[in-house]
Amino acid sequence: MRVAIPLYPGFTALDAVGPYTVLAAAPGVAVTFVAAEPGPVRDEQGTLALTATASFDEPPGYDVIVVPGGTGTVPALSDRRLLDWIARADATTRWTTSVCSGSFLLGAAGLLRGRRATTHWGFTGQLAAFGAVPVEERVVVDGKIVTAAGVSAGVDMALWLLAEMTDEETAKTVQLAIEYDPAPPYEAGSAKTAPRERAERALSWVLRQTAAA
Repeated sequence: MRVAIPLYPGFTALDAVGPYTVLAAAPGVAVTFVAAEPGPVRDEQGTLALTATASFDEPPGYDVIVVPGGTGTVPALSDRRLLDWIARADATTRWTTSVCSGSFLLGAAGLLRGRRATTHWGFTGQLAAFGAVPVEERVVVDGKIVTAAGVSAGVDMALWLLAEMTDEETAKTVQLAIEYDPAPPYEAGSAKTAPRERAERALSWVLRQTAAA
């Protein structure tokens, strides 16, 4: 099973590395990082780089693609090489997926029209601009299109995806192997239960990060 994760300047590290860690741990799964050119691509902090070993010019031919989000999503929305690669890859994938604002790149590639989809809680409604049906859920499956909500939701999506690609026991084994047993110190990870003031502060932080990219 061949999986590709496209990279672009300003991607969120965990959006890519979370699913990579889950999927690459499974037997028979090969994960490739793809970018405009082979070589290092820096994340949104500018301090971490992942190395692409394939370029957008090469024929995709992947079974699965996982499109990460990040503060670099906005400029990437006009990156025709990236968007064309996503569209070409989707033509032959079994699953086309995204994490966080990566769903906007799926939308810009024309893949979300009439589909249920999600993204980071602060921007879910904006998916309608791409003809999508916005859904506030952690992982949304609509046909072969699978979208995950903000950042950490990519791990949940990858485990679900792994069960579909192999079997549930394999996914459970990988989950145990990486000790994915969330026990956060605070019950503060959902906008649905957060006080309005905290939600506003959190969204303001995200927007400042995006503006600085």
